[in-house]
Order: sequence, then structure tokens, then C-alpha cells
Amino acid sequence: MTEKTVRQRRVQNTNKQSELKKDNKDIRKNKIAANNEELRKATGSFKHRLWTRAVVVISVAVIVYFYKIGQTKETKFALVKENLALRMQKFKCSEEYEKEMQQFPQCVPTKCGRFVADKLIESNEVEQLLEMATNVINLAGSSGGASILDIQSGALSYGDKFLNIYQMPEAKELITTEHLRTYNLVKGKIKLAIAEHFGIAAEDLHLTYPTFFSRITNATAKTIHDEYWHEHVDKETYPSFHYTSLLYLTSFKKDFKGGRFIFVDGQGENRTISSVEPKRGRVSAFTSGWENKHHVEQVSEGTRFAVTISFSCDKKFSISDPKMPALKE
Repeated sequence: MTEKTVRQRRVQNTNKQSELKKDNKDIRKNKIAANNEELRKATGSFKHRLWTRAVVVISVAVIVYFYKIGQTKETKFALVKENLALRMQKFKCSEEYEKEMQQFPQCVPTKCGRFVADKLIESNEVEQLLEMATNVINLAGSSGGASILDIQSGALSYGDKFLNIYQMPEAKELITTEHLRTYNLVKGKIKLAIAEHFGIAAEDLHLTYPTFFSRITNATAKTIHDEYWHEHVDKETYPSFHYTSLLYLTSFKKDFKGGRFIFVDGQGENRTISSVEPKRGRVSAFTSGWENKHHVEQVSEGTRFAVTISFSCDKKFSISDPKMPALKE
């Protein structure tokens, strides 16, 4: 083999090695590109799944959050089907109530609270009061869903105003001395029950204004007086009140739908409500401060009758038992 042939073969071998290296390099590049593409797809798929899950989790969390806000915890303080001799709940008074009651140390409750009693008032007493309230309010009545009769002052809802029932000739027939006697008897029973259950002397409780009968229907509200369903505190609405009571003259479910009495406890996430279902002859009583914020549910059907009888510890706010000269027989 000549020297020239040897050189040619060396050149050929070198060229083959170069081509082989180039081919190997291309193969590696292609493999890397393929791996990168697979990694990109895999990563993209993973990120997509990750974001999808994140969106789902966040959406569920938002739904749960607003669901919890909208779902206030409720306890049934008194059901219409129950016949309660006494059910009472005691708790700390609000700061505002405690501060004011320092002026009346003889009238401070052992603890603030609320109670329900179904055996305090006789059925015939309820019937007499319901008869009077129905007949008198039917003479006029509000143009909206809530009508008021104050037998102390004679104020009776009339359209979007009030008139004085004692200036009407029909008054003597519809509000008799027997009705007033029954009202005063019922008031006295409730007063004694409040004194006993809150640990104060009955003589330190004074009937105060306003004391009134209410008739509520599902008629559309026409004035602010018809909007009875707003949450409120009696002490803020009626400064003379220290103890509030209600006597129900008609029954939930039987005579009307809606219209439950709702106590509101706590705020925000700690907000709870405690419901009282009205029942004919049922008395509900409570301290009138912020510890017993409340409202009445809107009546959706039928007619709800009740009478509010409240007491003050401040003698200057006392009123006498109703005994109008025009009604003397």
C-alpha cells in the first residue's frame, strides 16, 4: 500500500468520524428537544390541574363562607305545641342596662334574661281581651299591616294616622269596665311574675307607656309604623321601659303564619337567634336592654294579636291603670 493510499484512507476515516459525531449530536439534540416537549406538556398539564383545583377550592371556600353568614344558628326557645309552666334563660345584662339600673338599685335583677309562661293567664281572660281588641281595631285600623290600640290614651290606628277611640260613641259598647278589669288583672299577674323571676319587689315596678294591643296582618306596609319587623332594643325605642312583657292572644300556625318573636344574640359569626312561637295565653317577658335585641317576623298569612305590657323602675314614668271616665257605667 502506497503512502498516498494511506493518507486517503485516513482522510476518509476522519470524515466518517466527523459525520458520526454530527449524527450523534443531532440525535442527542432531538432527544433533548423531545424530552423538553414532553416536560413542557407534562408541566403545562400539571399547572392546569393545579390552577383548576385552586379555583375549585377557592370557589367552595367562598360559597361556604357566605353560606355560613347567611345561615344564622337558631334555637327554639318556646314552641307552640309546648305547654310551659315556666322556661327561663338568665344571662349577664348589657353594659348600658347595668349603667342605667345603678339609679334604681332596688329594681336591679339578680340577672338579666327572658322567660316564657303558658299557665299564668286564664283562657277566659284571653278571650275577653281578644274580643275587645278585635272589635275596637275593626272600627278603624291601619292602612298597612300593623294596627295599634293604646287603651291608656285611646290612640287607635286609622289609615296612616291615629284617632282617639274615647271620642267615638261606640267606645262605651266595645270597651267595658269588665274588659278593663280583666286587663288590670292580667297586668297584675304579669307584674308579679316579673318580680318573682327577676328577684325584685313588685312595688318597685311601675306600669309605663306605651302599653298597647297590636293586630298584624300580611298587608303591605304604608308607613314606618307598619314596619314592625326591624331589629330593635326596647330601651332605645321606649326609654321608660325596663321590663317588657307580651301576652299573645292568637296562636302561630293556627291563626297566622310567620310572626314569630325572634331574640337576636351575638354578632357576626357568633350571631344566633332564639325564637318564641306565639300561643294563645302565652306570656313572654324580658329585660328591656341590649341583651334582648329582637324583632317580629313578617306575618305571611292570617292575623296576629298580642298585647304589650311594660314596666319602669323610674316612678316618674308610671301611669295609672286604664279607667277612662267616658267608660264608667
